[in-house]
Amino acid sequence: MAKESNTRLADLFALTGWSKGELARLVNRQAAASGHPQLATDTSRVRRWIETGESPREPVPSVLAALFTERLGRVVTIEDLGFDRHRRTGKKQAVDDLPWAPERTAAVLTEFTGMDLMLNRRGLVGAGAALAAGSAISGAMYDWLRADPALAADNPSFGDPFAGEVISSDRYEAAPVGSEEIEALERSVEVFRAWDAARGGGLQRKAVVGQLNEVGGMLSYHHPAHLKRRLWGVAANLAVLAGWMSHDVGLEPTAQKYFVIAAHAAREGGDRPRAGEALSRAARQMVHLGRPDDALDLMKLAKSGSGEATLPRTRAMLHTIEAWAQASMGRGQAMRRTLGEAEELFVSDNGDVPPPSWMQNFDEADLHGMEALAFRTLAEHDPSAANTAQHHAKQALELRATGHNRSQIFDYISLASACFIADDPEQADSYARLALLAIGQTSSHRTWDRLREMYRLTGRYADYTRIQDLRAEIQTALPKAPKSRNTSI
Repeated sequence: MAKESNTRLADLFALTGWSKGELARLVNRQAAASGHPQLATDTSRVRRWIETGESPREPVPSVLAALFTERLGRVVTIEDLGFDRHRRTGKKQAVDDLPWAPERTAAVLTEFTGMDLMLNRRGLVGAGAALAAGSAISGAMYDWLRADPALAADNPSFGDPFAGEVISSDRYEAAPVGSEEIEALERSVEVFRAWDAARGGGLQRKAVVGQLNEVGGMLSYHHPAHLKRRLWGVAANLAVLAGWMSHDVGLEPTAQKYFVIAAHAAREGGDRPRAGEALSRAARQMVHLGRPDDALDLMKLAKSGSGEATLPRTRAMLHTIEAWAQASMGRGQAMRRTLGEAEELFVSDNGDVPPPSWMQNFDEADLHGMEALAFRTLAEHDPSAANTAQHHAKQALELRATGHNRSQIFDYISLASACFIADDPEQADSYARLALLAIGQTSSHRTWDRLREMYRLTGRYADYTRIQDLRAEIQTALPKAPKSRNTSI
């Protein structure tokens, strides 16, 4: 019986422009440079990988992943190439082998971050991949996320012969860690999180990915259950940050992969609310990219998978994201109902249980900021919502703590946009200029995206002298040639 072709490898191979012989020579050269001079790949073997689905032994899959990553300028993993670390014994998973087995999470994490770092070192960018549909992710992960997590703390994965085989000349060699080292890692997460809130994701993304890569190596060692649980928590927090920073600079498929990795890591650590929050980030990403239906699919998974231990404030935050997606679709009644539930949940949280570290940034200012964004988005469909958007944006600005510069810029843009929609160009001009004063101090592409949306609204007032000047200033502030993002399914 004929074997099936490897369509994943075939599709990626077609994008490279290589011949089969050229790929064979590259594999041999890269393997020799990585300490495997005995490898002798030829054209016929490459043909079998593609046409008959033959799976090569290590180090070939890792070598191929590195070669394709460099050639295509985006992270390409072993699984992306259609090769599995273990032979499949059950039916194929729906999307990128989701959900993967627990013992594979650290390996996937380490491989993906290793490839991401390689792109950073060589000045390449993560472009050209496609985002998975929200329905596909939620369908693949629904039962897995809602089931009770099984933390295999006493079952370290020493038996995986391919663990840590990422081809990298400067791979960090991790070691077992104790409570003091984990405390230091937890503190580093807080530093990175504060920097992201103040300055955006561009400047520290590489540092966060590097730290996450090291944690992935640490997770390959045996630790007592309580330490391993905390280490998985660090991995989840860093993966969310890596995803959020990637989204903030327009690396959308890379961001989505990190959010999924974060959900896996959180569940490995027994923290289902954290897993749900990680998936809610993927939903926010989808709304930003104009795919609110995918966002709603992801929010169903995030809310159902978070579990009963989810605190009211966390549930309030989840509701605000769902409301933003509903607003994007013009569902005003549903949006208002969802935001009303968010407000009730927020005030019902009396603080008797301290919020987890990853929720401490969602305060009353953030609640109003998300409400402003939702009403401003709805105002595109129903202009009467613009006045409510202004109210919430002003409340958010009043309450914003120092160090949240990016959120403050978003508040100003929401407020200015709502004023334009409400036919108040003078007020809009004032708030827009406040956003422009601060926007150059961040490395957030998302602020540019929102600024472009506001610029579109200035068109009807282009005859006004002040708005003419504002439009010129916005054009100066925006990058001359913004990178396009491939968001096809």
